Amino acid sequence: MPDIPDLQIRHPVSDDVRAGVATDVILDDALARSERSKWIVLILLVGIGVGILGYVIVQRAKPKVTVAAPVSAPAPAPAPPAKQGPLVEAENIALPPLAEMDALLRQLVVKLSSHPKVLTWLMTNGLIDNFTVATLNVSEGKSPVMHWRSLAPQARFSVINSTDGVLIHPKSYRRYDEYAAAIGALDAPGTARLYLTVKPRITEAYRALGFPEGDFDLVLERAMHELVTTPLIQKDVLLKEKVITYKFDDPNVESLTAAQKQLLRMGPDNMRLVQAKLREIGTQLALHP
Repeated sequence: MPDIPDLQIRHPVSDDVRAGVATDVILDDALARSERSKWIVLILLVGIGVGILGYVIVQRAKPKVTVAAPVSAPAPAPAPPAKQGPLVEAENIALPPLAEMDALLRQLVVKLSSHPKVLTWLMTNGLIDNFTVATLNVSEGKSPVMHWRSLAPQARFSVINSTDGVLIHPKSYRRYDEYAAAIGALDAPGTARLYLTVKPRITEAYRALGFPEGDFDLVLERAMHELVTTPLIQKDVLLKEKVITYKFDDPNVESLTAAQKQLLRMGPDNMRLVQAKLREIGTQLALHP
């Protein structure tokens, strides 16, 4: 603190002296008050400074407490995409009773194909019933042959006796060329539209088999899956002789379902045609074989 100049300590005033007033006492008292004020101010300033310094030191010494952000609720799972419907629609036509459907079905199918094998199938009776049962059998892994005996190939099954064993003769595959060609030539959108058009009668036939609440789309999808997932065999197929028939030598092939082994007998080229057409029709119907 700077020294107080002597001039401020004692400065007698002549008029006050003449009046008999002790000026030096008055000045000393004022000076004392001034000094006390200065010390008070100084102490306050020092105290404030120490307080601020202490606060800073304490704040630096205190560990930082991280305030966690409020936990938000998990975002709701996105809604599953709506199932896509068929790409085609049924024709708006009146359907006769199930027992009278053959005539109408022949008219509708002829618009799709005039292939001889298709026409042969159309000459049979109970078209809706036979289609429903055959499709149901395939969906369960059974062969549909017993329901379409009139469509069976006329040529006999042939084999080749080779050094490796008994093989399927290539001409056995050729017996199914016309069937595969008939299926491959079908217009996929038109076939899907035909199915949707007559589906009420197919559903009726399906329920008559003992499935009152059944959805035939699921049956058709399973049947398609059964055939589409049948493995193609490019190499020669070895057989084993049974009593009056043959079985596949490869246990993996022999373990396939009857429906799949029936498709294998068509040969790889015909299988490709059939499987490709089934996929096309499945796409039109929004099925996923």
